[in-house]
Amino acid sequence: MLKQRFVAWMSIGTMALGASVAQSQNFPSRPLRMLTGGAGGGNDVVARLIAQGLTANWGQQVIVDNRPSGVIPGEIVSKAQPDGYTMVVSGASFWISPLFQDAPYDPVRDFSPITLPVSTPNILAVNLALPVKSVKELIALAKAKPGELNYGAPGTGSSPHLGGELFKALAGVNIVRINYKSAGAAITDLIAGQVQMTFGNALSISPHVKSGRIKGLAVTSAQPSRLFPDLPTVAATGLPGYELISPFGIFAPARTPRTIINALNAEIVRVLNRADSQEKLFNLGMEVVGSSPEQLEAMVKSETAKWRKVIKEASIRAD
Repeated sequence: MLKQRFVAWMSIGTMALGASVAQSQNFPSRPLRMLTGGAGGGNDVVARLIAQGLTANWGQQVIVDNRPSGVIPGEIVSKAQPDGYTMVVSGASFWISPLFQDAPYDPVRDFSPITLPVSTPNILAVNLALPVKSVKELIALAKAKPGELNYGAPGTGSSPHLGGELFKALAGVNIVRINYKSAGAAITDLIAGQVQMTFGNALSISPHVKSGRIKGLAVTSAQPSRLFPDLPTVAATGLPGYELISPFGIFAPARTPRTIINALNAEIVRVLNRADSQEKLFNLGMEVVGSSPEQLEAMVKSETAKWRKVIKEASIRAD
């Protein structure tokens, strides 16, 4: 009896494996869908560039499905069939938002990582009137005037917000966060001198740094960025251990067959490695990464642990 059951189990497993292999060999055989945030944002730009490349390579249309920012794209993909035909393209809010507010998905349990397509550093920038020329001088000024300096940050849990709180924790300074509804509003007030500094995403802040309307002190990545070769890192110029990046991730539903994940990864990385793709993304302030699924998974786990600690110590709660 046990032998009969064993044979039956083996037969079922073999049939399932055979179906999975056949599915993978025929992939893709119909249009695919990439869910992402609002049109025109960084997520949308990355998704559309990749979708166009995949459509050309595969001969199957890849549709970019824009949804309101927040957890909606992730919720939809977490409940989709794990067949590789539905993906989400998102920034770090995808795995950071669940740390301080309820989310309808678990960013690790409910998804299969595909690749980290691009990453961009943030820039620590200050108003031109602030009498500092380096991170070291900024820290000294903040310590001399506790509670008198402020930084602008759009939205609870955004990279500028977390960057400011990490700066406060590592430098041991008291600077005040001014909350804004948008990055544009924060930058406008920084230029006008209503706030003294920001840890802005390079996509939104770099044009104003390059035009000289605000002063860029350093990039927030651990290593120097070829996007801003004239700027040192925060870590190397006054605050060792400081690192803040704005990465993007592409994910499929959990339990998507590994052969399909590998196929998606290979083709997406192929699109990203094209010279025209790299030039376009570079001009927009993005550095191409094109990681393996394992590297994206490790990054999400590492970033989650890091920001969970910052969020807890700063008592960050959803607005």
